[in-house]
Amino acid sequence: MSQPTPLMPHATASWLVDNTALTFEQISEFCGLHILEVQAMADDLASSKYTGRDPMRSGELTMEEIEKGQNDPNYKLRMFKVPVTTNRTKGPRYTPVSKRQDKPDGIAWILRNHPEVSDAQIGKLIGTTRNTIAAIRDRSHWNISNITPKDPVTLGLCSQRELDAIVAKAAKKAGIEDDGLSDVRLTDDREALITELRAEREAAVRAASEAAQEAEAAAWLEAKRAAEAEERQ
Repeated sequence: MSQPTPLMPHATASWLVDNTALTFEQISEFCGLHILEVQAMADDLASSKYTGRDPMRSGELTMEEIEKGQNDPNYKLRMFKVPVTTNRTKGPRYTPVSKRQDKPDGIAWILRNHPEVSDAQIGKLIGTTRNTIAAIRDRSHWNISNITPKDPVTLGLCSQRELDAIVAKAAKKAGIEDDGLSDVRLTDDREALITELRAEREAAVRAASEAAQEAEAAAWLEAKRAAEAEERQ
């Protein structure tokens, strides 16, 4: 049975990246995140910046446990104190507003790569309705021309553990054996994510540079107009 994840996995992972010598794999395993998410944090490529959360202060880890992991890259961190969470009523999975526009892409990816997963499982994983899933499957969705299949893990709609769990459960029920192509798909998604993150960073740098140039030009023009007005007086 897998251990629970920290109360704030992304913030905890960010702190571990900045303050320890643990490997990306150790951090992703402990926090329940995709290893690419952790790598993006380390490379400062993540689109969202997280304020680090010290797992020792919350009691989820001890310094002794961290040192064990730093001394042995193969060591799996063990949670010292399980975080206390409040139970929510049964209902659709909550997805932040900023992520909701990505849901159709994540659904399309699952339908394409894991057709054995049921609509009920997809709905629970992504937090969507069966009508939406059906519309994407039969291509009657109102925005179908703009839907591009993307890994829901890289989109931040679910964790790798959650996706692996439903895929394994659906495959077992359908009697499907591993075809050995999962690693290939993961590699493709990994390269696509890194490329997308780099593109976002380059676009942000260009936008900042253009804004600085515009501000400089505006300041120069204002100074010139002021000088001309002073000369006329």
